[in-house]
Amino acid sequence: MSSRQVSPEPGTGRPKRLLALALAAAVLLADQLSKHWILQTLPFGMVRPFLPGVLQLQAVRNTGAAFSLFSSSTTSLGVVSLVVSSAVLVWILRAPPRGLWLSLGLGFLLGGAAGNGIDRWRHGAVTDFLAFLPVSFPVFNLADVAINLAVACLLLDQLLPLLRPAPSAPRSPRPAEHPDRHG
Repeated sequence: MSSRQVSPEPGTGRPKRLLALALAAAVLLADQLSKHWILQTLPFGMVRPFLPGVLQLQAVRNTGAAFSLFSSSTTSLGVVSLVVSSAVLVWILRAPPRGLWLSLGLGFLLGGAAGNGIDRWRHGAVTDFLAFLPVSFPVFNLADVAINLAVACLLLDQLLPLLRPAPSAPRSPRPAEHPDRHG
């Protein structure tokens, strides 16, 4: 090991590493299975109620990123997904996350980026199918939900320590009071 690497105490990062990797695998599996199910059961352009008044199923192909930004940039976005997924995986394996929020954030990010990346490489576009009804919002998928949860978890990881009260300084002993002194 070089002198530049910091070695954590043995075993300290393992549970958080396993949490991040297990969460990423669960997100990826749920995302890919849900997209497969949608592609098998709901033709593009069709709409099916899911939670009446809240959520409907609507299969669409998205060649861009969030909110259909960078439309028709599938190859570039596929490369970005691959780079992000690879970088997060290396981070988890080489420097295991220490906190719960960081572990959750990295797991959600890895699973979500990999899920949409697989779509881009396999299908040339991301399959979106969840349409939120109460407000006008782009159709999305479970990988998108995971990426948004990752952002929330990573923000919490950074903000919560700032909100905790600073540890109080040790109190110095007060001088003993003398009965004959009156201040």
